[in-house]
Amino acid sequence: MARAPFQILVFPYRHVGDQFEFGLFKRADDANWQGIAGGGEDHETPLQAAIRETEEESGIPSVATFVKLDTISSVPVTCFRDSHLWGEKVYVIPEYAFGVPVDGQEIRLSPEHSTFAWCSFEEAKQKLRYDGNRTALWELNQRLLGLGPRD
Repeated sequence: MARAPFQILVFPYRHVGDQFEFGLFKRADDANWQGIAGGGEDHETPLQAAIRETEEESGIPSVATFVKLDTISSVPVTCFRDSHLWGEKVYVIPEYAFGVPVDGQEIRLSPEHSTFAWCSFEEAKQKLRYDGNRTALWELNQRLLGLGPRD
């Protein structure tokens, strides 16, 4: 399967009291914390890739309801082994963000990750390395709390 020139990012979340917790995954290769991340394959849409990657990396079933976020980040092609397939005119690819509710589902780690943790918004924001991950997390938290963009 050919790697499509886009990336997805998915944050599992659960309701705890009057707040939410967010699932973070620690990458096995570089020890960075992030949401579920991966690339599209062949002719997948970003949502289809998000569903597949989420099931592969966490065991969250494909029947889960995904929340599409407005956050779209850009990622340099140098971050991807197969980027040469996209040609010399592609410098960055878009990363589309989603949230997915997890109610009672046990998270299963793939070999890509060494650790999983449920974190409050503040804890998650501190752990995340990439600005795009923090922006998507902020948007998801605002939406889940029913807050507007400037609340």
